[in-house]
Amino acid sequence: MFGELFQRRRAMSVAATAGAAVAGVVGGRNAAAAKNTDGFKGDIDPRGTTGRLERLPRLDLESEQDFLIGLRAKVNGDFERAAFKRAREILEENGLDIYGDHPMDEVVKLFENDPVIGTKTRMWTSSQLLTWHTLRDYFHANADKYLAEMEAADNAGPGTLELNPDMDVPKYTSHEIHMQPGGYVGDPFAGHIYHYGTNMFFAGRNNQDELHIDHAKSITLPKDGKVKRVLEYGCGSGQLTVATKERFPDAEVWGIDIGGPMVRYAHMRAVDLGVDVNFAQRLAEDTKFPDNHFDIVYSHLFYHEMTKDASEAAIAEAHRILRPGGVLFPIDLWSRDERPGRQAYQKYNYWFNHRWNDEVWFMEYAELDLEGTMQKVGFEVPPRGKRSSFFEDLTGYKKV
Repeated sequence: MFGELFQRRRAMSVAATAGAAVAGVVGGRNAAAAKNTDGFKGDIDPRGTTGRLERLPRLDLESEQDFLIGLRAKVNGDFERAAFKRAREILEENGLDIYGDHPMDEVVKLFENDPVIGTKTRMWTSSQLLTWHTLRDYFHANADKYLAEMEAADNAGPGTLELNPDMDVPKYTSHEIHMQPGGYVGDPFAGHIYHYGTNMFFAGRNNQDELHIDHAKSITLPKDGKVKRVLEYGCGSGQLTVATKERFPDAEVWGIDIGGPMVRYAHMRAVDLGVDVNFAQRLAEDTKFPDNHFDIVYSHLFYHEMTKDASEAAIAEAHRILRPGGVLFPIDLWSRDERPGRQAYQKYNYWFNHRWNDEVWFMEYAELDLEGTMQKVGFEVPPRGKRSSFFEDLTGYKKV
């Protein structure tokens, strides 16, 4: 069945690419964002919507996700506190400074086989896997109707969709990030799975895209205040891209991602919401956009999912496609000079995420000098400024 899904996705992708490729790459857009209460022809929402969130199709599936939200809260609360306490006890038992910066291999050797810490990590991993697989199983079991729904939206507007099924997908993007089955490029329902799965991760705090709306509000403007074209790197399911269009209704807004299933879902959801956004399956290292084209290029939790070389290439590409005075605004972990914590239990959690949560490039990102890389390719990076909700804001201006 999996092979059949890919064949059908490929056939539909070719049709979508032919009908909607690069439309509007240069031309501006003036349509204001609007809520589309009627959806689109072919839209499936058997249990309706709550605000801008389309409810999961079945009550038992929604109930499973609600249970997993509660389980994750328990793990991140009582289980996490117990694991942290046990880690300190282990350090003391071994005569080590509980605040010391101990070597990673020593930390892992001390903690990885402890039953208390192991119970916490096992419960965390299980809740993550159960979230992904319950969603994946449902959409795969009902593949025909949900593939047909995406097909119905592919050439619908507002906004455009560009899929490139024959593009060379870099190997570094093909991992099952966060243990999501198929990752972002290998499952035709990656967008569905990611959107509803991350709702569980945010424990209901982002069901109306609240966090993405907040991040969109934090995006730094060019000093001249002119915003005609905006691009998001690694747009995923498109929630931040849509929120950005709502902040800049008169701007031409684009979201790109290497994951074809991700941008396909993002486009379908934007059409359903009636928001005029353009999505394309492209690489941040090679966007295909003209020189000096955008006023703002931004991203959210993007660079830590890339190799160091790919990150540096994407930053150089942003400098090429931004106009003089344009802004690069990368929101990510440790965006400024706040390096990852050096205490033993923090280190163990970094290792655990890298090893078991398929954060393949996490350790490499921890050593990336994001600010220095921006300066190296020609950006002017001002001193530390405001802080967004969760991450230190970092802004680069292309010199005029």
